[in-house]
Amino acid sequence: MDNFLPIFLVFGLPLVALALTAALIPLARALAIKGGYVDEPGGRKHHAEPVPPIGGIVIFCVFMALSFFIDPEVGDPRFFSAALMLILVTGILDDARPVPSIIKFFIHFAVGYLVVVPGGVQIETLGNLLGFGEIRLGWASVPFSIACVVYIINAVNMMDGIDGLAGGKSLIVLGWLMIAVGAHGFWEALGGIGILAGALGGFLIYNMRHPFREKANVFLGDAGSMALGLSIAWFAIGLTQGPGAVMAPVSVAWIIALPIIDAFGLLVMRIREGRNPFDPDRRHFHHHFLNAGFSVGQSTFLILGWSVVLGAVGFCGYIAGIPEPVLGWGWVALWLGHAALVMKPEPFIRLLSRLRGADQISQADPEAKETQL
Repeated sequence: MDNFLPIFLVFGLPLVALALTAALIPLARALAIKGGYVDEPGGRKHHAEPVPPIGGIVIFCVFMALSFFIDPEVGDPRFFSAALMLILVTGILDDARPVPSIIKFFIHFAVGYLVVVPGGVQIETLGNLLGFGEIRLGWASVPFSIACVVYIINAVNMMDGIDGLAGGKSLIVLGWLMIAVGAHGFWEALGGIGILAGALGGFLIYNMRHPFREKANVFLGDAGSMALGLSIAWFAIGLTQGPGAVMAPVSVAWIIALPIIDAFGLLVMRIREGRNPFDPDRRHFHHHFLNAGFSVGQSTFLILGWSVVLGAVGFCGYIAGIPEPVLGWGWVALWLGHAALVMKPEPFIRLLSRLRGADQISQADPEAKETQL
């Protein structure tokens, strides 16, 4: 019996979550189309047909139902659940009729407060991040932690631009966290993360392009992408702090690096141009691949491959005993390099174009017209 519980938590619950999500999405999709709850094409949205943004609703209904009887071993799960419900309702309303950004931003801070203060998930230390000794935050712990939660919510939301990207990247993050908690024997925490990973896998069957699916027929929606950002923040912060820490904070920073650094570069660029930092544009990391002529499916595959590599640096570097300052300064170099790429993407696009074997940069990939941008 003692050996059965880890096996059930590692394999059983995630598979149940995957099967339930895969079974429920067609039903939810049919009901959403019948009720007119769809993401219409037009403007920046280049998908060809109306697509229901119900992926996140199904994922988190399955996640909350299956994880009800599991102790996630991270903070107070009651406040995490309350925050999830608030962000999901906000996202559902926003997918039906856009909610003003200032209201969403206020709700993000309210959600951050819920998980940080009564929820008990706080960043108290950044570890020996830069080689000058342990960085303890003291009084700044609460505001810094809330700001990080809000930032990660928006970073994952901003990454939801092409089929399978935000969901695939989130699955990679959850996979590395599962490996870390499994290595420490935190079986219930692994089960909780595994349920979310399994549900996300069931969704990606319908959202990611593969030999059996030419394009997504459901989207995460703002409900899904924001809830995924919140969940990643909850687990990532909770698993790097206190006696239950499974990795150094800098290791998790590598695992979740791509949405973090891409959002930072975009926000800085928009502010420099005097624009609203949350205004949309076509300068996300995935747009460089599309502009170089890669298809949507190829772009997603290449970016997710890069995400696996970044996660491996964080996790394997920690396991191998690479000093925290080496990982920390390496992360800073990655961050600055990506910011420079956002500001001057043309050399990178030309490099990608040459790697693809094209003679010139493509400014309009026909396949990209069927994606959610």
